[in-house]
Amino acid sequence: MRDTAWARRLWARAVRETFLMAILGPTMDLYTRRRIRGREALAGVEGPVILVANHGSHMDTPEILRSLPWRLRRRTAVAAAADYFYRSRRRAIAVSLAFNTVPMRRHGGGLQARSTQHVDALIDDRWSLLIFPEGTRSRDGRIGVLRSGAAVLAAAHDLAIVPVHIAGTRAAMPVGQSWPKRRPGRWPRRRHVVEIRFGTPIQLTPAEDRHAVMERVRAFYERCGAPTTPPEPGRFRAAATDPPREPAAKEAAAGRRS
Repeated sequence: MRDTAWARRLWARAVRETFLMAILGPTMDLYTRRRIRGREALAGVEGPVILVANHGSHMDTPEILRSLPWRLRRRTAVAAAADYFYRSRRRAIAVSLAFNTVPMRRHGGGLQARSTQHVDALIDDRWSLLIFPEGTRSRDGRIGVLRSGAAVLAAAHDLAIVPVHIAGTRAAMPVGQSWPKRRPGRWPRRRHVVEIRFGTPIQLTPAEDRHAVMERVRAFYERCGAPTTPPEPGRFRAAATDPPREPAAKEAAAGRRS
């Protein structure tokens, strides 16, 4: 697994911006109508931050990226499952150039914050990171278990987490489909409505349990009306009331030393 750092060079960033905003974006608009909510929450955000989004389709990444203000989009990388996107050199080059992806390993379904040192270096260089904490696309429309890697990274680097909810992409391009589709009906109502909603940045406290942080993200998704997979019984209640097991920053540091 190797990070394609060349994708963050100036020429690659120019190619990516042109592709996303002038080619891919207008193409997706033939199949979807995009609505952006809550972008005012990003008004004072200069970055870097950890963007945490639910995942239902391969359309999620470009829809979220082009909904970001340019000042954030131009320095945002996307965490991508190494076992899926980086198995093939050709695919790795394509997604790295198109979306500025960085490889992260999956374990138990989620992306692991302690699996790669290049992600720490990326954040230290003041790049924001978009993470899909479910680790895979939803098959039934429900938001799955939110793994804690994003909270570990945010605590280790003293960053805010920006929750992002996206709806409508799964209907337009579900798992197993390689190209978007329109709804039955007459134009323009045949286009799927895709809504991207940004939440208020979550500032972590030093001793806050990483699972409790992700429960705050899950609560945001529920306020957006998304069906979610319930947490394990007592898991988040204990995290919110019991003494923390270990601050996330210390845990992340220990992981890098091991």
